[in-house]
Amino acid sequence: MTRVLTTGRKEPLSGTTRSVVIFLHGYGANGADLLGLADPLSEHLPDTLFLSPDAPETVPGMPSGFQWFPIPWIDGSSEEESERGMRSAIDDLNAFLDAVMVDEDVLPEQVVLFGFSQGTMMALHVAPRREDEIAGIVAFSGRLLSPELLADEAQCKPPILLVHGDADDVVPPQSLPEAAEALQNAGFTDVYAHIMKGTAHGIAPDGLSVALAFMRDKLGL
Repeated sequence: MTRVLTTGRKEPLSGTTRSVVIFLHGYGANGADLLGLADPLSEHLPDTLFLSPDAPETVPGMPSGFQWFPIPWIDGSSEEESERGMRSAIDDLNAFLDAVMVDEDVLPEQVVLFGFSQGTMMALHVAPRREDEIAGIVAFSGRLLSPELLADEAQCKPPILLVHGDADDVVPPQSLPEAAEALQNAGFTDVYAHIMKGTAHGIAPDGLSVALAFMRDKLGL
């Protein structure tokens, strides 16, 4: 049974929704963590609705922190618990995306997934396995899970922007070229990369500018 995700939202500046950007936050954060990015972005995406759901599970000991799935080396969970959590989160995110398309009356090609860290892992895993291709994936500071399965399991190949700080001490910067290589090997041809110089595990202004240009391009603005 899928869980309904509690979601923050920022309405389009213009009052008319012609596209939707969905933020997927990292481990231990919450939807509000990324929704603040909607303020600088909305000036350049005035017809865009921004949504930022909380991940489906709370993090033990962190009442306002959420996770898409447990991470064994952080929380002491087992690999089985982590895999089970991820499978459930995949179902939750797919149900959420289906509901957004219906409730907001948008097509997949009007939707961008914008992930950070664990949210990036979810975006890169879920979007290519959906039947209908979304406008694009913005993938900050994460990695591609199960790269060896992608070629067989991908149903579509949306455009992807990979962004990573070269001083990231949480998710190794090497994760970016590894993901890019795996995506290209799986037949993804629309893959872009940007390295944020001197940036740790976060989103720097230059990375956000590149993400904005990518989203405007892929949403046909």
